[in-house]
Amino acid sequence: MSAFLRAMTDDDLETVAAIEQTAYEFPWTLQIFRDCLRAGYDCFVLADGAAIFGYFVLAVAAEEGHVLNIAVAPAYQGQGIGKRLMKRLLDLARWHRADRVFLEVRPSNPRAIGLYYQLGFLEIGRRPRYYPARDGREDAMVLALDLIEPNTAAG
Repeated sequence: MSAFLRAMTDDDLETVAAIEQTAYEFPWTLQIFRDCLRAGYDCFVLADGAAIFGYFVLAVAAEEGHVLNIAVAPAYQGQGIGKRLMKRLLDLARWHRADRVFLEVRPSNPRAIGLYYQLGFLEIGRRPRYYPARDGREDAMVLALDLIEPNTAAG
C-alpha cells in the first residue's frame, strides 16, 4: 500500500465522517471532526490520493496525549493499518514531548485492546457507563502508555 499519513483537511471531513459511520455503531458526527480541526488537535488521515484508509485525532496538553479517535475503514481492517496509525500517533505525541498517552476503549473491542497491549499500553482504570450501547451504557477501559523511559542510571 502506497498510502501516506498527512494532516486532515476540511476537504477530508465528509469521507472521514462516512468511514466513522461504517466503523462504529455510535459514531462521531461530521461536526465533531470539524470542531477537532478548529480546536487545533492533531488530526491525520492515511490516504492515497482521494482514498482514505484510516485516521486519528490526538490531543496533547500538559505533557499528556489523549487519543480522541482512531479508525480504519472496515474494508481495510486486519491489514496492519491500525498499528501503523497508532505508531505514527505515538511518534507525534513524542514530538509534542508528551510523557504519557491515554485512551479509552470498549471492553467489547478485543481487536483494539490486543493492538494497544501489543504496543505497550496498560489498563489503569475504568470509566463506568462511558460509552453509549444498545442496552444502555458500556464502561470504558482506560489505558495508558508511558513514553518516557524510567531513568535506570545510578547517580
